[in-house]
Amino acid sequence: MIPSLMLFTTGAKSGARRETPLMCFPQSDGSWIVAGSNFGYETHPAWTYNLLAHPTAEIHFHNELIRVDATLLTPSEAEAIWPTLDDQWPGYRDYELTAHRAIRVFRLERSA
Repeated sequence: MIPSLMLFTTGAKSGARRETPLMCFPQSDGSWIVAGSNFGYETHPAWTYNLLAHPTAEIHFHNELIRVDATLLTPSEAEAIWPTLDDQWPGYRDYELTAHRAIRVFRLERSA
């Protein structure tokens, strides 16, 4: 099975709590990588705008509610991690070709 988490963000415009199920890639350092494909649509998914506006969020992962800080990876950081993501999510990056935009890739780290 592909690891997944529930992401709880604050709406960029509304300020309301938003909930989004996402595939994730747990990292050995205890962080998680998530990617906003939006399944090839031309716009980024709403949860990515929410994280850009309010980078502190919560995730539910393995029956634990965890406060996290989100960081948008730079293009070079995202490029460096894509081979690993492609191994876990074969064909996932093809959404970039369909959407004609770079998929936003975030690292979620436990808040201090």
